Amino acid sequence: MPTKKLINDPKNIIEEMLEGVVRAHPGHIRQVPGSPRSVVAVNGPRQGKVGLVIGGGSGHEPTFLGFVGKGLADACAVGNVFASPPPDPIVECAKAASRGAGVLFMYGNYAGDVMNFDMAAEMAAMDDIEVRTVLTTDDVASAPLDQKSKRRGVAGNFFIFKIVGAACDKMWSFDECERVARKANDHTFTMGVALSPCSLPHTLKHNFEIGENEMEIGMGIHGEPGVAREPLRSADAVTDEIMDRIFTELPTREGGKVAVLVNSLGSTPLMELYVMNRRVHQRLAEKGIVVHATWVGNYCTSLEMAGASITLLALDEELTELLDHPCDCAMFRAG
Repeated sequence: MPTKKLINDPKNIIEEMLEGVVRAHPGHIRQVPGSPRSVVAVNGPRQGKVGLVIGGGSGHEPTFLGFVGKGLADACAVGNVFASPPPDPIVECAKAASRGAGVLFMYGNYAGDVMNFDMAAEMAAMDDIEVRTVLTTDDVASAPLDQKSKRRGVAGNFFIFKIVGAACDKMWSFDECERVARKANDHTFTMGVALSPCSLPHTLKHNFEIGENEMEIGMGIHGEPGVAREPLRSADAVTDEIMDRIFTELPTREGGKVAVLVNSLGSTPLMELYVMNRRVHQRLAEKGIVVHATWVGNYCTSLEMAGASITLLALDEELTELLDHPCDCAMFRAG
């Protein structure tokens, strides 16, 4: 049976979504004339500031375009559902964000994104725009620790982009913005659990199947296989399994600080997320780890997939300062 969606022609869904987003947030974002898939902060790029360009496939809202605004990303290239943006809109984003101090590309570590953003960087260089790239690799389920460079970027993008956007907004040098981008990525750890699949607008069919009493630990945000398919268990048991896996890598010890993100993959309601958040805080308290800040809600979704992810950001003084720096974006504000 086809799934149900409130859509028109699926071929036009991205353009119609973008029109709706820009009309909802005209004080925050605009589209580049002639390149509607290039979304730019109205109050972002400025002379002498390192430009931050993010991007990726649609279907993960508010990631990525929701994080465009002052104090965070300067521009975002928008792809089709679960698909990388092509090079042209990425180049237009680089041009819009470039103000003479270099442009940093940041996005999740997926083959299509890497190929297209690398092509865009080469094209931008022809216009004398220096581009550097930092991939996000926070998904601890997607590769062993000794192969961290192969890991996917998932909900931890929220913390990583936030920190780098703050560094750019504070007019740090290109070298320092790149350094803290890599540091933020190295201090961010995410794992998720899927309970039911999502369906793509152009197929109206589930993109994977899972039993009615099953869950999959570590499933990716496009339905990539996780690390274990198990019988569905209680919220505390699921949270414990995720936290135990993150704790094996988290460098924070007793007395240290973290930031917490409990993220819905699309259809999991706040009620369930807050139940999980309660257990996250209990587990951190048991280890004497201080929670500096917590976010609960939809931050990196997978259309209507049921499930959630937990992200911990290990904080030091520098990362805390940048995390607390104000930002004002279309779908997120802080400070």
